[in-house]
Amino acid sequence: MLKKIFFVSLLSIFAWSSSFADKRPNVIVILADDLGVGDISNYRRMHTNQVILETPNIDKLANTGMKFLNAHAPAALCATSRYAIMTGNSCYRSKLPWGVWGGYSKSVIRADQLTLGRLMKQVNYHTAFFGKWHIGTTFNRKDNQNKEYIPNKKKKIEDEVDISRIVASGPNQNGFDYSFNLPSGIQNVPYAAYENDKWYPLTKESTIAVIDNEYMASLDLKLDKKEGLGDSNWEPRKIGPLLANKAVNYIKQNANKKEPFFMYYCSQAVHSPHSAPKELNGIKIAGTTPSRHMDMIKELDVQVGMIVETLKEQGIYENTVLIFTSDNGGLHTDGDTWNSHHEPSDIYRGCKNDPYEGGHRVPFIVSWPEEIKPNQSSEQPILGLDIMATLAAITNQKISEEVAQDSYNLLPVLKNKKGAKTHPYLMVQGGSHKEVIIIDEGWKLIIQFDRKDKTDKTRTAVALFDLKNNIREDERYNLVNDKKYQNKVEYLFKKYNDTRDNKPFTGNHL
Repeated sequence: MLKKIFFVSLLSIFAWSSSFADKRPNVIVILADDLGVGDISNYRRMHTNQVILETPNIDKLANTGMKFLNAHAPAALCATSRYAIMTGNSCYRSKLPWGVWGGYSKSVIRADQLTLGRLMKQVNYHTAFFGKWHIGTTFNRKDNQNKEYIPNKKKKIEDEVDISRIVASGPNQNGFDYSFNLPSGIQNVPYAAYENDKWYPLTKESTIAVIDNEYMASLDLKLDKKEGLGDSNWEPRKIGPLLANKAVNYIKQNANKKEPFFMYYCSQAVHSPHSAPKELNGIKIAGTTPSRHMDMIKELDVQVGMIVETLKEQGIYENTVLIFTSDNGGLHTDGDTWNSHHEPSDIYRGCKNDPYEGGHRVPFIVSWPEEIKPNQSSEQPILGLDIMATLAAITNQKISEEVAQDSYNLLPVLKNKKGAKTHPYLMVQGGSHKEVIIIDEGWKLIIQFDRKDKTDKTRTAVALFDLKNNIREDERYNLVNDKKYQNKVEYLFKKYNDTRDNKPFTGNHL
């Protein structure tokens, strides 16, 4: 039974009288996969007129509300970042704070922990999850349906797992009434989709089979990760349209009902394998941009357009909160993208998995036409995990300081409240190389954790950048060893260590 520490107060529950309940907004959070700020033409145009790829639907969304210009993912890597966004807690509060978890990994979310789904269920929203989960999922063994499968990374193909059904740790166990779930997105095992925990065959002829490199080569694609079990008709090009159409149908079915809905839409785009469909919503996609990677960005933009279009058709767009962001920075792995001079990280150094700005700076857009003025931008520093406290405020909930401990309520900023502030300083995690970051009043310190030290006690400051004068993090102006700045290094180093080690409440929950 869930602990009651995160439940709304009685006053909050009683607040749902008829007059207020009728005005409750629907809420949609769209989380892109590996999308950098430079991938959005609205953001890119702030620094250059040479925009290679237009994203008209996301641009329109930015123009209808507020776009944040100093937004950061909780981490420069997807799984850890997704944990933080789902719970409102910094990555270091997780029992597994580093790296990436596979589709068979044990969940890092506790059964008594507040999630976005549970938050919205507390005030009777109908909740739905679509797309990449990637926070751990539990399956049973084939040879024993009463025994959980334990991942075996040493085995080339994990064929002892029964992938026909999710038994725990998925969206349905974490506050979502409905789910259409990809446990590891399109890039890792199991290569299958699940509707409300049950395997969803992609065709009538589908069986469970091994998806290997030879099979993917027959599709003119490459596996991003390991070979393993999946749908025998696995086709990454069909996943995006499947997700988008499922989401559109969900909106149609739940629009204008007595209770509003909350939809968490985690797109498969733009993660590799870069596999956009030929067409989506009547718009040609594959082969229409300079690279397969950029085809995926275009597909994502069309997905956003389909969601917004459906909201308008159902007459609920004006009173729908729509938040758009990414799990981490953009990709720099595609030669054709690079040669076209498209810059996924915009003007920033680095990319996904890096501790530099390009690794964790992300687009962050909030639209709510009835309540948020259009054509706004904010320089306030924010984190993806601020979604939790913001949705709590929008739905008039009071949540305990014992949960969502690092989440800031952005509603005062969105409503232009005088003196509205966000985080006084940011703590962000890098990627698989175990770097962390603290940013305070424009000063950025990068700290390297010793990768061999499992206690995480051995830490070294490796870079100090003055972002006000060196936003590109030019290594020539790395001040970490400059004697004039040792006090700043020591101050930030201590501040980071004290916060991480003592784990105080750092959110605001106003």
